[in-house]
Amino acid sequence: MARAVAGCPDVVELSAGGFGTLQTPVPGGRVRGVAVRDDHVEVGVVVRYGRPIQDITAEIRGVLAPMAAGRAVHVYVEDVVAGLGGGSRAGG
Repeated sequence: MARAVAGCPDVVELSAGGFGTLQTPVPGGRVRGVAVRDDHVEVGVVVRYGRPIQDITAEIRGVLAPMAAGRAVHVYVEDVVAGLGGGSRAGG
């Protein structure tokens, strides 16, 4: 799920949220920015300025819906950044 979200064109990076609660434990560590709950999935993202946020979050929900196994997908935009033109991505 994290790779799928990170691959969305307007996502700059995943975010664990202000209190670090948007994480999923996995063998060997945690997946930052995605929290899989019993009845829903929460995703925290930092997005690139430009497109309407509701369009970006709808795209992310659409990408994750097939992987969410019937769970609702909640997308939290933790920050919006500008000046990353030319397809460059923060941290990568």
